Amino acid sequence: MRITCPLCGPRDRREFYYYGTDDYLNRPVADAAPTAWDDYLHNRDNPAGVTRDLWYHDMGCTSWLAVTRNTVTHAILKVEAVAPVTGGAK
Repeated sequence: MRITCPLCGPRDRREFYYYGTDDYLNRPVADAAPTAWDDYLHNRDNPAGVTRDLWYHDMGCTSWLAVTRNTVTHAILKVEAVAPVTGGAK
């Protein structure tokens, strides 16, 4: 699978670290119930079809990316920078 980084262009998926669906960004408040933290840390859906995932370009420009992809066909539908792009590839 190849992911097109907004800064670096098309790259092999092994350059990136997968963090899960973009629900990963919805962290419970500090005093949330233990079940809320357990769900956040350990219980995730594994959907078949189109998902929006959070990826980190670890072996490249260190950008955080939101990748819309189909988990059945592995087709990448859209790649967006999570934060505004401000620099160049290293």
